[in-house]
Amino acid sequence: MCGIAGYWAASPGGNVRPDLDGALARLAHRGPNDRGIERQCGPWGEIGLGHTRLSIIDLSSGGHQPMRSRDGRFALVFNGEIYNYRELRAELSAAGHEFLSQSDTEVLLTAWAHWSASCLTRLVGMFAFVIIDRASGTLTCVRDAFGIKPVFISRPSWGFCFASELPATSALRGEGAELNLQRTYDYLVYGDYDSCESTFVEGISQLAPGTLQVLHMHSGQLDAPVRWWTPPVQESNRLSFVDVAERLRHLFLENVRQHLRSDVPLGAALSGGIDSSAVVGAMRQVEPDAPIHTFSFIAKGSPVSEEKWANLVNRHVGAIAHSIEVEPHELARDLDDMILAQGEPFGSTSIYAQYRVFKLARENGITVTLDGQGADELLAGYQGYPGERVHSLLDSGALLPAASFLYKWAKWPGRSLTYGLKACVGEFVGGPWYSKLRELVSEREQPDWLDNGQLTERGVHLAFPRQVPDPCPRGRRLAAELALSATRRGLPGLLRHADRNSMRFSVESRVPFLTPQLAEFLLTLPEEYLISAGGETKHIFRAAMRGIVPDAILDRRDKIGFATPEIDWLSSLGGQAREWIGEAEGIDFLKPARMLQEFDRILAGQVRFTWQAWRWINFCRWHTRVFEPMSRQRAAAPVEP
Repeated sequence: MCGIAGYWAASPGGNVRPDLDGALARLAHRGPNDRGIERQCGPWGEIGLGHTRLSIIDLSSGGHQPMRSRDGRFALVFNGEIYNYRELRAELSAAGHEFLSQSDTEVLLTAWAHWSASCLTRLVGMFAFVIIDRASGTLTCVRDAFGIKPVFISRPSWGFCFASELPATSALRGEGAELNLQRTYDYLVYGDYDSCESTFVEGISQLAPGTLQVLHMHSGQLDAPVRWWTPPVQESNRLSFVDVAERLRHLFLENVRQHLRSDVPLGAALSGGIDSSAVVGAMRQVEPDAPIHTFSFIAKGSPVSEEKWANLVNRHVGAIAHSIEVEPHELARDLDDMILAQGEPFGSTSIYAQYRVFKLARENGITVTLDGQGADELLAGYQGYPGERVHSLLDSGALLPAASFLYKWAKWPGRSLTYGLKACVGEFVGGPWYSKLRELVSEREQPDWLDNGQLTERGVHLAFPRQVPDPCPRGRRLAAELALSATRRGLPGLLRHADRNSMRFSVESRVPFLTPQLAEFLLTLPEEYLISAGGETKHIFRAAMRGIVPDAILDRRDKIGFATPEIDWLSSLGGQAREWIGEAEGIDFLKPARMLQEFDRILAGQVRFTWQAWRWINFCRWHTRVFEPMSRQRAAAPVEP
């Protein structure tokens, strides 16, 4: 796991030089074990490549980057892991290639030289990399299928630049920063972020999951992003439920087996839910005698505490358990550091629980953790996507099964028939009627703590940023929604949290659910295998994990995860939180006095609790600690005579 940064300047020897050293300094936490910089000039301009390395596979200098191919044609900077690098290495060796190291970086470089971009569908891993082809004069940016690893790009006046994190990209660009007001509105009002290529800073975007983008250095032309992987949703798997469960069990265990490849100590983040428990259980299944360290957040004395479930899993596999409890004053102490680590605003204080879990792992000498992220999006988790499933049934003409499903779905804890009906109505309503429906559930498009007139004048679209799946086959609405959630809405934000939190402590977080092979298998199953006619989420996966995960976990009817008692925390932080919100005084489109009035009403229980108060705090602190310093950055450093 690493940090990457680099640039292309159209005019070598011009009057500016991008601050590559400064960008790498901002990425030092991502790679504390090694650092490399390479600059080269040619007929296509000047290229700078930089890398900070967290050594995971082949701890020797053989994995140093930037890495060049033997013939000098290709140069690579790579962030991530290729888990099937041994199998690819054997295939490439049989084709006549020789290797000088045991690193997966050299395998990736050789695979690109041998197969070009078609190598991407052969990779099992998480990756963001940039590869220079001197022969064709191209610079290609690539991101893995789910966007587990990040890459930000920008087109400043002098050329092109990229980096693993937004502040590092801004340092390279060197042109100050302007707030992206649309992203800001979407986040503050609706909690929407990481759902598209746009970031909170104008002129800096992120490469979308499963895409690549090519810069032609001779002309400066930047091609439109090309999607190299799209999740399929057409039903194509006709195996019986029992056979599918057996096949899923095999695929998941093989994923975990490959994700355990490492030359440093490993552990697992354990919440006590089905997904993380399955990861830990699978680790024991494939490594019967290996020590397993687990790391958990415990909300002691809270109804959202997962302690008993985590303890059950730890006993089941004989794990070495580590846990952390958090007091409200610790959130206040660490808030700025966490916001700096994240780089952009984020959703809730559960991200702080995750932040502390990764810190705990590092304090106990663990460099790699496995995590259950992505299972909800591929297995119809969370609340089971009731509107989408009913939509699929109605498309298939199954009126009575749709009514029966909704009735039985609503009987599960934390659900209600009212919520289910709203979800169903939302499926068939569009345009202005959809906005009216959202307002009925207390989501105002123009809240009175915003200067809505000013935002409209500045081109902001004041409406919910609704995303709908691409057209899909009839009866596959649920599968299409899961594909959307896994690649464009929902999961990308969760993956960002994990990447930045883990990298803050130089820990590599691996997600064995998220491989294209497993996703393609799950998203082409009959939808009733994912959520049963009785409303059971992750229906097929629960069956596949029998004997690996304790039955009590598999039979759970609730979902909590790393949830935090947020209202209690905010109440304890009342005075400090009011100071943070008060920082909105310098932000012209916010009305801090109205925000503080609403905040007091939330704490007093006079209005329904939402994540709104946290978003105010988070944005104001981010604006002060991250955005304002970026906005003051000067132009790229002048070239020394």
